[in-house]
Amino acid sequence: MTQAAGGGAPEGHRIRTARLPGLELEEHTVSVPLDHAGSTPGTLEVFARVVGRPGSAEPGAQKPYLLYLQGGPGAEAFRPTRTDPAWLPRALEDYRVVLLDQRGTGRSTPVGIVDGRVTGVPAELAAPPQTDRAAEALADHLAHYRADAIVEDAEILRRALGAPQWSVLGQSFGGFCTLRYLSAHPDCVAEAFFTGGLPAVGAPGAPQPAPADVYARTWATMSARSQAFTQRYPHAGERLAALAARAADAGISLPDGTLAGPAHVRSLGHLLGASGGVERLLALLDHDIDTAAFRADLLAALPFGARNPLYAVLHESCWASGHRTDWAAARTMPASAAAEPTLLSGEHILPEHFTTGPLQAWQSTAHALAARDWPELWDPAALSRTSVPAAAAVYFDDAYVPRELSLATAELVPGLRTWVTNEYEHNGLRASGPAVLDRLIRMVRDEV
Repeated sequence: MTQAAGGGAPEGHRIRTARLPGLELEEHTVSVPLDHAGSTPGTLEVFARVVGRPGSAEPGAQKPYLLYLQGGPGAEAFRPTRTDPAWLPRALEDYRVVLLDQRGTGRSTPVGIVDGRVTGVPAELAAPPQTDRAAEALADHLAHYRADAIVEDAEILRRALGAPQWSVLGQSFGGFCTLRYLSAHPDCVAEAFFTGGLPAVGAPGAPQPAPADVYARTWATMSARSQAFTQRYPHAGERLAALAARAADAGISLPDGTLAGPAHVRSLGHLLGASGGVERLLALLDHDIDTAAFRADLLAALPFGARNPLYAVLHESCWASGHRTDWAAARTMPASAAAEPTLLSGEHILPEHFTTGPLQAWQSTAHALAARDWPELWDPAALSRTSVPAAAAVYFDDAYVPRELSLATAELVPGLRTWVTNEYEHNGLRASGPAVLDRLIRMVRDEV
């Protein structure tokens, strides 16, 4: 059933109700400004799905909302089932879960390239840019897709739902957005939960940490993981070296018609940052390079692809609070890693990812964004004043969000409790079943 919004809901709010086995769904679409500051005209549609157990929205039995902010950037929220992801049933015990497709993803005016045209942007920007000026124009548009804009979109959605406050759960980049929420709209957040997602924020009055500070640490982590992997599985190290040599020589043809280069092979290291990743990488390397199975699996395993281009195009900017990124991961790549192709990368965006491969059409736009001066995302002074109850899972050996920087940020926020664990990797929220979320909820409630 589809219906128009009523009462005090914002103009353009559309609602559709549906059911899945054991779940009741509401699908909400709201219109939001491209630029919440009002300097650039244009609007976008933002989509969210509210998931609850049957009866959880009935008057007198309504459960509060928990906004889930997906990791990324540039990835939509998951599509739920009664048992997937495994943390969802735990969340539904206490909340109705709001699954927001962040702007540019999923059903929220998605950005991508289809039939040679850029989708989700004004018509004058739809042709993949061939000149520096066109690239800068598209970059100017995409500059409105960071955490600050996502939070303002969420605020429009919150008001559309009629919620005075809601709780917020941020996974990885979703935690960056959650911290922006506490910085900009703390009165609208009842509780905040972070899983592998506390970014680097400086103390009040001090310079914000630069993206290069982050990537220097994550290169060291990935080098150590790569060495541990190849030492334990020498045959896999030999396969990686052979893949890198083939990629450097002539490239590796992919099923989408593009070529994988050495940077793409190196980026397979992202698998080592998640639970189960070692097994996935070994399974990929089990196939011969000249089989259809290997080529298809290689394309699917690449972290930066055409399905979610904003993940790569905007990735470094998600760390940039008052900085220019200037290809920070490439600038901080250790000489040892550059010389040894089996020292793999994780969430490290390199210019070569746009030279060949699935993202080649975004090359000039990525360069324009790397040269951009970004405004600050987090206000340390505001964070130091917030009293929102909050809890964070900080993974001891997180390959993507360095523990030391996360803990320094946690010290800024008075109501934030941390749980440092080496039991899980960066994907602990999903990999742990209900365990991580349950512990954070109990921490916020002073039950543990």
